[in-house]
Amino acid sequence: MAKKDYFKLEGDKIVRTKQHCPKCGPGVFLAEHSDRKSCGKCGYTEFTKKK
Repeated sequence: MAKKDYFKLEGDKIVRTKQHCPKCGPGVFLAEHSDRKSCGKCGYTEFTKKK
């Protein structure tokens, strides 16, 4: 996925479409896997419920 796909324009504002890492801060996004979201920089992981 290209970096340009992480953002979208809504009127005059830029909106982030991906969640950022709570430890690293804005600018570092969480990768979305089938069962979790993880940060490639610090290793922070959030597990999601299976559907």
